[in-house]
Amino acid sequence: MDGSEQVLSLKTMKIILKLQQNEITEKAIYLSLAKRVKKQTDKDILIRIAREEGMHGEIWSKYTQKKRKPRFLKVFFYTLTSIIFGYTFAIKIMEKGEEGAKEIYEQLSKEVPEAEKISQEEEQHELALITLLDEERLQYVGSMVLGLNDALVELTGTLAGLSFALQSNRLVALSGLITGISATLSMASSEYLAARSEGDSNAVKSSLYTGIMYIFAVICLVLPYLLLPSDQYLAALIIMLIIVIFIIFVFTYYISVAKDLPFKKRFKEMATISLTVAALSFVVGLLVKRFLGIDM
Repeated sequence: MDGSEQVLSLKTMKIILKLQQNEITEKAIYLSLAKRVKKQTDKDILIRIAREEGMHGEIWSKYTQKKRKPRFLKVFFYTLTSIIFGYTFAIKIMEKGEEGAKEIYEQLSKEVPEAEKISQEEEQHELALITLLDEERLQYVGSMVLGLNDALVELTGTLAGLSFALQSNRLVALSGLITGISATLSMASSEYLAARSEGDSNAVKSSLYTGIMYIFAVICLVLPYLLLPSDQYLAALIIMLIIVIFIIFVFTYYISVAKDLPFKKRFKEMATISLTVAALSFVVGLLVKRFLGIDM
């Protein structure tokens, strides 16, 4: 029986309409991402996946007898996400949102024979193609992790210690910026030398990624001390610690999605280290101020 002649339940038809809409939208997303990708092999993979999504949409249209347009906001969202976090992250986030689709296809296959075939293609072929993507920025995740981890641990401790030792946001910000900028240059040059010694032809890029992540952390952590009144060092410290947790959360989530790594364990580990160092440095700053008899 042809799809257009088959009598389907109202519930099934609603599901098919939704699937058709998703396939058409995802085709538009993959094509949008492909336009922005410079690497030809990755561009070809994205176009290939888009073609498959379009074919699936055509299959569903035989049942619905309707045309669907892509959802502009969804296309815009994933395109913007790819610009900020990279196309690998955007695609994997999109695929994670479809984890419950297998059960839907199983129910649908009772009335629609093509559902099982589409499900297999979605689950096996397209995901296999996604694993072939080789985005440049993900090759430097090690450098990014090095820069961010070192900055968060070192600066969190430094700023926490200085907060009680100096008790002045302006002095803490000044000290933090000097320390942070110096450490950024030191870390970037160390990463460059390490990469060069290992024969890495992209040593400059590795050092740049390390430096960029480090200075990003410096700016974020020092910002509360620059914005709040000079005597509100405790409030600045609390806000700084909240920013640290937020950065750790976002970056760990990014890495876990883009590189298919466990999220909770890595987040707890990094957050615990940063906050422990901050607490110890906080106490050290208080003790140093008391024993040296410094009153500012």
